[in-house]
Amino acid sequence: MHILLVEDDLDLGPALLAALKAEGLSAQWVRRADHARAALGPEVDLVLLDRALAGQEGLDLLRHWRARRISTPVIVITARAALSDRLEGLDEGADDYLVKPFEVPELLSRVRAVYRRHRQQASELWELGALSVSPRSHQAWLAGELLPLSAREFQLLLALAKDSGTVVPKQLLGQLLEPLGEPVDAATVEVHLSNLRRKIGAERIRTVRGVGYQLRAC
Repeated sequence: MHILLVEDDLDLGPALLAALKAEGLSAQWVRRADHARAALGPEVDLVLLDRALAGQEGLDLLRHWRARRISTPVIVITARAALSDRLEGLDEGADDYLVKPFEVPELLSRVRAVYRRHRQQASELWELGALSVSPRSHQAWLAGELLPLSAREFQLLLALAKDSGTVVPKQLLGQLLEPLGEPVDAATVEVHLSNLRRKIGAERIRTVRGVGYQLRAC
């Protein structure tokens, strides 16, 4: 696995680089956003991205990549621990969000988990009638037309499509909308589901009262 480390701290950068290499991983360290843009090629398997880069916010770089359909997995590493910051990072396309200070074993565990999940999804395209879902590219199509889904709408669709035909509990959907398993309230889940229904067709999402929701292929 080859990792691109984007971190401007002169103490933390070399320490993380050494830790990654000690684990047997290939890694490259850059400090600037423009250097990161140049370094991100097909050989990079995963990016560790600091938010506080000199001259540019790390999430701006992430937006740049995602807008160009670059699906390389990204773990944001930052001292910004507020829930709103974590939600923003995930909504902009981060695959995980790790708050500083952290222990190196936790970072390595998250790297392995994100990379493993990304590889499992790499060749998958889920077909559900006229609806197609690509977990890797975070895209979905209805009758061949690309759907304009927000990050949270896609996350809900992915959860429903993963076990199409089964009822997914509302509480679980709430947990998937926020990092670290912190559930949102039922009203928030329903708002995002309402938006998703409007885009894919209300008949495709069945409500099972008191239990949850079911995605139907039609």
